Amino acid sequence: MDFASPDRLRGDPAEAAMTSVKIVVAGGFGVGKTTFVGSVSEITPLTTEAVMTAASDGVDDLSHVPDKTTTTVAMDFGRVTLDAGLILYLFGTPGQHRFWFMWDDLIQGAIGAVVLVDTRRLADSFPAVDYFETAGLPFIVGINGFHGSFPHNAGDVREALSVNPGVPIIQCDARRRASTKNALISLVQHAMATQLSMR
Repeated sequence: MDFASPDRLRGDPAEAAMTSVKIVVAGGFGVGKTTFVGSVSEITPLTTEAVMTAASDGVDDLSHVPDKTTTTVAMDFGRVTLDAGLILYLFGTPGQHRFWFMWDDLIQGAIGAVVLVDTRRLADSFPAVDYFETAGLPFIVGINGFHGSFPHNAGDVREALSVNPGVPIIQCDARRRASTKNALISLVQHAMATQLSMR
């Protein structure tokens, strides 16, 4: 997407002068995508949470999220305004494998993605990392600190995931607005730098 030719918002004249961009929040099952979108969104987020069914038995690992009873079946949607007149529209992807066919539609028009990872289940992150590398969409890796704990540093996670050195890896707490906002700022900066490097 060309930042010099942004989509313009309609309606409110103040918003009409602002630049709007689309960002995807992705990752494995139960990694905190819905929480991430909800913690930073200025509007009540749209969620498509449904009660987990028997289709999850033996497929989804609930060992680290035993209280999880619902899952995203389509997407989460939120909005946040950053400095300099920039509005981000956030689209959270479904984490369960059987819903991944929707990812191709969700990334259309996006400038980049935040890939959330849970270091207790790093293997669940490989498909998302591979997906965005193959799609050629700029992304950052956000280490979600469950219970505020970060037992592994960014270097260890980069090595474990075999992520390109140019991909930012940051620590974030999906429950905290300031933390998720910083992650989004990092992504926007990375997406802009990636676009400039291609010119």
